[in-house]
Amino acid sequence: MGPLETNGYLVHLNGAAVAVDPGGAPRPMLQYAEKNGLALTHILITHLHFDHIYGAAALAEASGAPVLAGGADAFLMETELGRGGAFGFPRVAPFSYQPVEEGDLDLGTIACRALATPGHTPGSLSFHFPQAGAVIVGDLLFHRSIGRTDFPGGDLDALRRSVVQKIFTLPDDTVVYPGHGPETTVGAEKLNNPYFTEFSL
Repeated sequence: MGPLETNGYLVHLNGAAVAVDPGGAPRPMLQYAEKNGLALTHILITHLHFDHIYGAAALAEASGAPVLAGGADAFLMETELGRGGAFGFPRVAPFSYQPVEEGDLDLGTIACRALATPGHTPGSLSFHFPQAGAVIVGDLLFHRSIGRTDFPGGDLDALRRSVVQKIFTLPDDTVVYPGHGPETTVGAEKLNNPYFTEFSL
């Protein structure tokens, strides 16, 4: 979704759905929800970079669902990384959100635990859905790569700790859904990600 081809996700169970990182106009999410009879209950944001939140305001308005994001990323909304506008990219429509800390989220029938995974940004969150055997990690971890840490608030050591302590402790068959590019698994990244070669020894 959006100008940087951000991966947006819909997680649903028994007619309820949550959206994660609506990075562009939310029409595809809304159409999928309507076609499948889903009620969108929450909008989750992995981090407050513009390419992950372009559709947040429109999706919240259309669905009435609250937006949840990491509180430590609030400063980003005062910068072009959060509100957009740099390099010819459009501005982000303003929206309100509820700050989220690490812990289980009350999403109704959908079990989800927010994991504090700073590094790409200070407030980066990953969302673990145990019923689906999946974790959505934003720009923390990619297929055979990791997220950038040269933006304001980025920290390479913190990112590596987040991956090792919060993601690599999940079952190896957990599917990892990143903010860009293809999905992977925890086990595959332990063995093959060049930034964590100690896990292949």
